[in-house]
Amino acid sequence: MADPKNVLGKSLQCCCQSPRTGFYRDGYCQTGPDDFGRHVVCAQMTAEFLAFTQARGNDLSTPIPAYQFPGLKPGDKWCLCASRWQEAREAGIAPPVDLHATHEKALEIIALEDLITHALPSNGANA
Repeated sequence: MADPKNVLGKSLQCCCQSPRTGFYRDGYCQTGPDDFGRHVVCAQMTAEFLAFTQARGNDLSTPIPAYQFPGLKPGDKWCLCASRWQEAREAGIAPPVDLHATHEKALEIIALEDLITHALPSNGANA
C-alpha cells in the first residue's frame, strides 16, 4: 500500500501491535477494497465504549481464541469502524482517538474537528 496518510496529512502511524489491530492485522488502521466497515479510527478503548458497542452486537471484550483475539479492555487501542465511532460520538461516549494513527479515510464519515476534540491528550493536532 502506497504511503497511507493520517487525518493530519502525514504518514499513518501504527495504532497497536498488542493486541494486533487493523483490518489487515498489521497494527495499522489501513483500509482497502475488502474493508467494507472502514476500520480506520485508532481509538483507545473505554469501559463505556466497550459496553456501547457490545449492546449493538459487536462484542470487543470477549476473547475469541480461534482467531487469536484476546478481547479488549479499557486502555487498549483498536482500529474501529468510522461509522461506529461516529455513532458513539453522537451518543456522547466516543473513545479518545490517536490522530497520528487514524487513516485519512475517516474524514469521509467524521469531521476533523470532532476527531481533534476527542484526541488523546498527548496527541493534539499540532503534535
